Amino acid sequence: MPTMGALHQGHATLIRQSQQSTNCTVCSIFVNPTQFNESSDLEKYPRTPEKDIALLLESGCNVLFMPSVEEVYPAGQQSELHLHFGELDSRMEGEHRPGHFAGVAQVVNRLLEIVQPDQLFMGQKDYQQVAIVQEMISQLKLPVKLTMCATVREADGLAMSSRNMRLTPAQRALAPLIYQTLYQTKDNVGNQFPADMQAAALRSLTVPGMQPEYFEIVDGRTLQPVAIMEDHDSVVACTAVRLGDVRLIDNMVLK
Repeated sequence: MPTMGALHQGHATLIRQSQQSTNCTVCSIFVNPTQFNESSDLEKYPRTPEKDIALLLESGCNVLFMPSVEEVYPAGQQSELHLHFGELDSRMEGEHRPGHFAGVAQVVNRLLEIVQPDQLFMGQKDYQQVAIVQEMISQLKLPVKLTMCATVREADGLAMSSRNMRLTPAQRALAPLIYQTLYQTKDNVGNQFPADMQAAALRSLTVPGMQPEYFEIVDGRTLQPVAIMEDHDSVVACTAVRLGDVRLIDNMVLK
């Protein structure tokens, strides 16, 4: 299970799911510099190693792998990947964070090379990231099975995220609007066209203190925009929202 630390109960759920189907659960903690677009975001990313270790011990994780940058990216070793993800990485997160997914693929591939797991567990909250990693596994023909685990939420619906601890009290009180908007969108399936649902969601998320970057209704496999729900077997609503300098993402399967 690859993580960047600042672990929470969502990560604990991934560990428990791994324990149910594997003999040994490995969790990595590595704040990967190649996937941050903004140096300030990298600097502000929360680092809580003592709490992380306590959570892993409590959850029954077997191995913690906590490498240095030099271990993951040794001097003189080529670690960049030159993969073509088509349109999987050009929209949503790819549009707002250019180069982000190249960094994600690079670090996940390196961690897989080092740990050599049979299975890889990742959270649904990063839906586009899971799609990118699955495509990387397919293109490189890596001997690992990727399992996407359901998003774990706070009692008010906010998706658990390492970034939540950076929210001010006022921002934290506002943040559940993201889940409420996703839920309302799902409630409107069958009553509205996707374009109308998307427009309504953006209006809902555009309030003082909150700025939506995007709200997209996409095919669950290709991540391309959906015009008519009936034309697709799987449909997902994906969004990214800024509250001050904190950027939160979330999604919900609509079909």
